Amino acid sequence: MATRPFVLLSVATSVDGHIDDASPDRLLLSNPADFDRVDQVRADSDAILIGGNTLRSDNPRLLVNSEQRRAARVAAGKPEFPLKVTISASGDLNRDLKFWHFGDKKVVYTTDSAVAKLREELDGLAEVVTTGETVDFGALLDDLATRGVGRLMVEGGGQIHTQFLSQGLVDEIHLAVAPLVVGDAGAPRFLHPASYPGGSARRMRLLGTEAVGDVVLLRYAPKEESA
Repeated sequence: MATRPFVLLSVATSVDGHIDDASPDRLLLSNPADFDRVDQVRADSDAILIGGNTLRSDNPRLLVNSEQRRAARVAAGKPEFPLKVTISASGDLNRDLKFWHFGDKKVVYTTDSAVAKLREELDGLAEVVTTGETVDFGALLDDLATRGVGRLMVEGGGQIHTQFLSQGLVDEIHLAVAPLVVGDAGAPRFLHPASYPGGSARRMRLLGTEAVGDVVLLRYAPKEESA
């Protein structure tokens, strides 16, 4: 079996841990320098994953924006854009979303009950793969490995980050903390309540810190080091 991809969670939060506020408009937590940093991380990845809820709410294109970075990918023998990946257990994804109409290949991971509906809706736009009765994140990573994905960037949202981290599937976290306080109990958070490996007693390993304008980037390795 091919080696599973290196999984990197990328997220920007407020000081109080929110990834957005509760208003209809998206809250921009990153600054221009941090958006550029994220663009470099995308360019360094073989695939970028975003959850179906975030796809519906934010309607992102999820691209490498820099022409120079895209050219460097092509010069290195890679596709111009990373593979774009999403997850939908319900199958409620509209073919009009920008995600399908920009970039190169796309793949959707779903369930047995939703696979037929998604294949009909996204015919000609994306490959649709079922992982069984539920979305199996381990099976998802195994399938991406067979597609040559060595590095997967996960951009959210909170439910997706929670699943990857609680199942012990994350190799590195990029946590960009913005100097904002949302203070709204109804606003979405980076992580949801779950049973995380090691619980609250296990400390993650700090890989580095960096000031990116007024944003602070924290890099963590959540897995135990091999003996």
